[in-house]
Amino acid sequence: MALTNCPECNNSVSSTAFKCPSCGVQLRKPKRGFFGKLFKWSFIVFNALMAISLVSGFNAATKDYNGLSGAEQAGAAIGTGLGVMMVITIWVIGAIILGMFVLFTRPKAA
Repeated sequence: MALTNCPECNNSVSSTAFKCPSCGVQLRKPKRGFFGKLFKWSFIVFNALMAISLVSGFNAATKDYNGLSGAEQAGAAIGTGLGVMMVITIWVIGAIILGMFVLFTRPKAA
């Protein structure tokens, strides 16, 4: 364990310290571990995929909508609404669960 000088107060500080013990200036940032990075990127990818599925679901549901009769249009609108509600429900529940994992695996200063 080597000693370095604090850039603010010029006191000797351990090279493994995150903050200076005398003045409290941040010397280096804590880094995420492997599982922290894994949960962070899975959260980002999950949200991107859910956004893509929502947009593609809307596009598929409204394709040839004007060619339908009145009852068929009503059925398509109801089905699209139910599908959107299901996708948003899965999105919210998944984002909460993955977000909690991201929160609990964030880096901590020792």
